[in-house]
Amino acid sequence: MTHVENELNSQPECWTRAAEQAAGHRQALPRAGERVAVVGCGTSYFMAQAVAALREGAGQGETDAFAASEFPHGRSYDRVVALTRSGTTTEVLELLGELAGRTRTTAITADPRTPVMDAADDLVVLDFADERSVVQTRFATTALTLLRAHLGLHTDAVVADARTALAAPLPEGLVECRQFTFLGRGWTVGLASEAGLKMREASLSWTEAYPAMEYRHGPISVTCEGTATWMFGTAPDGLAGQVRATGGMWIEGELDPLAELVRVQRLAVAVAAARGLDPDRPRHLTRSVILTP
Repeated sequence: MTHVENELNSQPECWTRAAEQAAGHRQALPRAGERVAVVGCGTSYFMAQAVAALREGAGQGETDAFAASEFPHGRSYDRVVALTRSGTTTEVLELLGELAGRTRTTAITADPRTPVMDAADDLVVLDFADERSVVQTRFATTALTLLRAHLGLHTDAVVADARTALAAPLPEGLVECRQFTFLGRGWTVGLASEAGLKMREASLSWTEAYPAMEYRHGPISVTCEGTATWMFGTAPDGLAGQVRATGGMWIEGELDPLAELVRVQRLAVAVAAARGLDPDRPRHLTRSVILTP
């Protein structure tokens, strides 16, 4: 079994632990009414998008999400939350350094022995969710679970759905598809983008991701027999039928959207195996992006 498989299989336990610890991190996490930006790179950026939509949707305060390299320095925030598994990503560390003394910062990381520990004002360490793999699975979903719990949006049913996602067989014929499109609405747009990234990283698949209502504005043109369209959350009326009419496979997200992401992680490993690829050794990737002058 690969590192990726071991780590994605451990997610129910990690989510339970993160939810239990959320109350203990209350002082480090955004308070109701604060104007907040959530930043990250790669997978962490997509989790930031999900967090921002969840927090603002819950009425907790204006919340934006940015890739760390694209942070708008002309805007004012009460707090910036940085998601960084490795704690060494260049863009995140540079941003935290630029914000020091001006804006309160919180870092959520997996490794307490990294530079981010000195770069942020407040810290949340999820070392139990750290990973050996380059392809990120459980840290990202555990960080999101922590923040969902902090917002009062996590339930035991989410963990139960994750166990179902790990146990239930993937839809027949899905692994053989040559192209995958992932769709979301609201907070699940970020999850859809992460699903596409996971498939590209682990299995070199042709993937795309869109807000569900945007899919009919052009992207549906690639859909045909041998392709799959996977919905995170409730689909817009009529969309499933339109996809099926093209001959493409439609996957309805019936579980909690975060558990649906676990199903996609499994799919990425399965497609990699079918193509003779090692998901523990993704092409051109490293665990952390560290830029040198």
